[in-house]
Amino acid sequence: MDEPIPVTRAVDHGTAKLMPDVDRERAWLLTVDGAPQSYVDLDEPTHLEFEYTRRLGHVLDTVTQPGRALDVLHLGGGALTLPRYVAATRPGSRQDVVEADKGLLEMIEECLPVPGGTGIELHRADARAWIEAAAPGSADALIADVFGGSRVPAHLTSTAYASAAERVLRPGGVYLANLADAAPFAFLRSQLATFSTVFEEIALIAEPGVLRGRRFGNAVLVASHHPLDTAALARRTAADAFPARVEHGPALRDFIGAAAPVRDEDAVPSPEPPGGSFGIG
Repeated sequence: MDEPIPVTRAVDHGTAKLMPDVDRERAWLLTVDGAPQSYVDLDEPTHLEFEYTRRLGHVLDTVTQPGRALDVLHLGGGALTLPRYVAATRPGSRQDVVEADKGLLEMIEECLPVPGGTGIELHRADARAWIEAAAPGSADALIADVFGGSRVPAHLTSTAYASAAERVLRPGGVYLANLADAAPFAFLRSQLATFSTVFEEIALIAEPGVLRGRRFGNAVLVASHHPLDTAALARRTAADAFPARVEHGPALRDFIGAAAPVRDEDAVPSPEPPGGSFGIG
């Protein structure tokens, strides 16, 4: 990288900054308007620094036998942490990354380029428009990690969006989403209710402190038509530095309660994080 570090750029949706990790020679933290977006170690792409990315990685590791190549669609690009992870753990995978922010894509392509031959293709497009136009049954996994600022955009929260996502997946495919909320969990419950109308199997991965309403935090939604290996997920997430819980079945139905699925006309973005929830410095 020729620019002085850290690198700061005005991108389409804010100010992006790449900051080097002093403890890892080629590792970088990406923030947008001060909110952490991605962490990537170019020398060790299997290192997942953020807890929510570790949980997404755990799901990807358990959806099929280790090392098997997958077709993965990523909604939201960031610094391409998970595409790099899949390329390293499942060589031969084909991956499409859809990112609406052209300036951010160009920054990552220039400053943290993906090596050739990794099977990762980048596309500047709106996430929902992309999946509505994508070929049916074209992905083994769809990972949604889309935030406009610090909020999930409203048009990526409805039953119509969930149906479009389901259409893109193969019969054995899995949908994963990074969400964020706090008690009383109106947004999170509505998302679980929404995806329950489209998928037969639903699970939620989050830290106990978040689920108990003690603080605002990330939660990973997992949806599929086939039974999820929740036992394997529970073992992996419990062993993390910040252990998480896997909720599914009757306990998750109790958590959803009377929450209603979200229609396009009623959709709202995820809640604004309280000040300092995810900010750096």
